[in-house]
Amino acid sequence: MNKELVISASTSDVQIALLEDKQLVELHQETGGRQYSVGDIFVGRVHKVMQGLNAAFIDVSGDKDGFVHYLDLGPQYYSCAKYLKQAMNGDPKMAMLEDFTPEPILEKNGNLSNVFSTGQYVLVQVAKEPISTKGPKLTGDISIAGHYIVLVPFSNKVSISQKIKGNEERGRLRRLIQSIRPQGFGVIVRTNAEGKSVSDLDADLRQLISYWQQMTERIKHVASPQRVHAELSATSALIRDLVTDDFNTIYCDNEVICEEVRNYLRTIAPEKEDIVRHYKMQEPIFEQMGVARDIRKAFGKIVTIRSGIYLYVEHTEAMHVIDVNSGNHVKMGTGQEDTALQVNIESAKEIARQLRLRDMGGIVIVDFVDMVKAENRKQLYDVMCQEMAKDKARHTVLPLSKFGLMQITRQRVRPVVEVDVQEKCPFCDGTGTIKSSLVVVDEIESNVKYLQSTQNNQKLSILVHPYVEAYLNRGLFNSVRRQWSKKYHTKLEIRPMEKFGLLEYKFLDASGEEISM
Repeated sequence: MNKELVISASTSDVQIALLEDKQLVELHQETGGRQYSVGDIFVGRVHKVMQGLNAAFIDVSGDKDGFVHYLDLGPQYYSCAKYLKQAMNGDPKMAMLEDFTPEPILEKNGNLSNVFSTGQYVLVQVAKEPISTKGPKLTGDISIAGHYIVLVPFSNKVSISQKIKGNEERGRLRRLIQSIRPQGFGVIVRTNAEGKSVSDLDADLRQLISYWQQMTERIKHVASPQRVHAELSATSALIRDLVTDDFNTIYCDNEVICEEVRNYLRTIAPEKEDIVRHYKMQEPIFEQMGVARDIRKAFGKIVTIRSGIYLYVEHTEAMHVIDVNSGNHVKMGTGQEDTALQVNIESAKEIARQLRLRDMGGIVIVDFVDMVKAENRKQLYDVMCQEMAKDKARHTVLPLSKFGLMQITRQRVRPVVEVDVQEKCPFCDGTGTIKSSLVVVDEIESNVKYLQSTQNNQKLSILVHPYVEAYLNRGLFNSVRRQWSKKYHTKLEIRPMEKFGLLEYKFLDASGEEISM
């Protein structure tokens, strides 16, 4: 699989698009001044203990208090609390934990009021960013993630990613980590470590140990709640988590970020340093790489698939709902059941992409086209599981219910990505909004394909607004109209209609009769 990263930077934010085989699958936005990122570690102060919830609100120097439940403190909480106290007192031994004596394991069914007291300092890590009116969700189970491994203090356990299947490779990695792991630290070996040498793993481990030492030094000077370890920028974090052997190119339109990316790649994957390309053309990078068009087509309430299928996507506070509609899908099956299966399978692939692209988390309910046969329902479930396997976020997919609904739960760690794909109407001067004008061209092409494949129309006339007509006929030898005619083997005529709205269009057959769509 060909993977590319496209980075667009402005004065206020950074947008990062992940492409797989030239298709947009993930979109990340890093806004300047963001208070919390998943992975940030804070020295916080207990603001309020809620005995009824067995949880507490923690002041972490932001607009909203963080929330931590007793079950999220982690088994090594007492060791973590002991470390924090000694580090704040300036004990230099805490930088490596060589002589650190672990404390007893935290009971699973304890009471938080016996552990926390108001005003107490605690070491916590952001597990979920603020969503809507809620503050960040915190955990006391501290870890620091690297490219190949995750460092887990106050533990001596070595864990291997379940995605690494070979017993020989798992044993090799376990032996290598045991030989370089410092006392007092556990290690989780990530999937990226498969096949890597001991030098690669050791370099990553040393980098994480240096982060721990820097954090320990900052804790010595803490006088009020503050961040003591900042997660990497969104760009570097994505590179850390995504860069693999099949990662081909990184395009960026900002020279400073280009250099930052090169420096980071130099530390984790020196052989990949040359894949960074500085984009210098005047046209915006997202427009040149086709990302802007993909964003306009993929976001919004209605998502159209090339074959004529479309999805309705609704977001609520508690869940997301997706409705599958067959639209003008070209029916290639032998009957209604076969057609429904084809529609559902194609929709499942797009839905899995939408979950990654919008970073939709929590509960997702999908209403597929009804199918009667059990084997078809099982096939759809298998396809959805296969497509969701590409998603790094933790998720669960349930089989279709008797109502034809599929339930999906997906890890929710940050707000859903929302992009406004509407634009000001040129006729009402912005008092209303219409669908992006770029999308109407794709709709017209989809209808041309449908009419030619189902009715074998050799000649079609398309009536459109003069602006759209000028766009479709622009260029003497390489106009969009000529491209469509050649692609779909039909003669096309584009006529301007001054009375039409900007997004209005009609199709006429060879005899001039209107075709009902």
